[in-house]
Amino acid sequence: MTTPAATPAAPPAAPSEGAFNPVFSNLPTTVFEVMSAAARTHQAINLGQGFPDDPGPEDVRRKAADAVINGWNQYPPMMGLPELRHAAAEHYRHWQGVQLDPDGEVMVTSGATEALAGALFALIRPGDEVVLFQPLYDAYLPLVLRAGGIPRLVRLQPPSWRITADALAAAFSPRTKLVLFNNPQNPTGVVHSREEMQLIADQCIAHDAIAVCDEVWEHIVFDGHRHVPMMAIPGMRERTVKIGSAGKIFGMTGWKVGLVCAAPHLMRVLSKAHQFLTFTTPPNLQVAVAYGLGKEDAWFEGMRRDLQRARDRLADGLGALGFPVLPSAGTYFLSIDLAALDPKLDDEAFCLDLVRRHGVAAIPVSAFYAQDAVRSVVRFCFAKTDATLDAALERLAGALGKVA
Repeated sequence: MTTPAATPAAPPAAPSEGAFNPVFSNLPTTVFEVMSAAARTHQAINLGQGFPDDPGPEDVRRKAADAVINGWNQYPPMMGLPELRHAAAEHYRHWQGVQLDPDGEVMVTSGATEALAGALFALIRPGDEVVLFQPLYDAYLPLVLRAGGIPRLVRLQPPSWRITADALAAAFSPRTKLVLFNNPQNPTGVVHSREEMQLIADQCIAHDAIAVCDEVWEHIVFDGHRHVPMMAIPGMRERTVKIGSAGKIFGMTGWKVGLVCAAPHLMRVLSKAHQFLTFTTPPNLQVAVAYGLGKEDAWFEGMRRDLQRARDRLADGLGALGFPVLPSAGTYFLSIDLAALDPKLDDEAFCLDLVRRHGVAAIPVSAFYAQDAVRSVVRFCFAKTDATLDAALERLAGALGKVA
């Protein structure tokens, strides 16, 4: 007698999406993923994502290579290698006039995004209000929400993207715990003035709030600008978390070495968050960054000069094609404002058309708004070779007459 075959057991059901943290499970696919995928599909020139074509300074890369072969590859100190913390303190003293204790006020993280996450997780209690400026870097809002913060959004708009006293007064309240401030600002390329920073400082002091300052673009400023850290504004030294990025300073965005500076009472809790996020950062990269921060002034000035020349090359080329170019005083980015051409043009539709029909990928700035988005601004990255920029401009010739 043949035994009937057993009925296969049904596979276990997958967890329902409701079982996941809604802050992350409800996030849509980012515009960077969408545009990069479209760029690959259409073999487009990618001026969307912000990374240079250049591999970075060879002497700094060689320092990292030597350190991984001949140096220490076990856990470095949680706060970072002493040589890097001392190099960072000296670098900020030299370039920005900030006096820091390298042993108690400087910490190394695995990138600036980790530093931002750690600061927000460490400083925000559930229900605290957090002031943010939109358009905003896309990591900010999910991190604030995950920390339990309540966002209070200040809407900036072209062409100046300026912060006003009235907008700040409407955003701050007795429940404000901190303000998250990005200067120079991605995606707009604006360098906020000392007067705007003073307005923020006045509100922070009045409301006993902390300023978490994303200053990763501090060296990428043009037209004679010099970066002013929030720490340098009177009254802010003890209530500021300054965050920098070696990846941005040296144009090697994959390195993910962040620099955090704060007074000891803030650093005590910031370091605990870091300890339980990544704990430490590859020692060979730390050795190389310590070396790089001590490079001669001429290198930093030359880096800025080269990027400014690339900015001007793209801006002039776009202008000659009829694109309304907005000013860019810092970062790797400049934007165009379609509203000057036709108020009905939508930035996302425009970008999709550019990549599909003209083979150039850009980013719609509306993606950087959480609400009430400006829908007319398109961002391009100019940290590319002359050949890449020229090829992109050649493809964009005539695009305005074909995009509807």
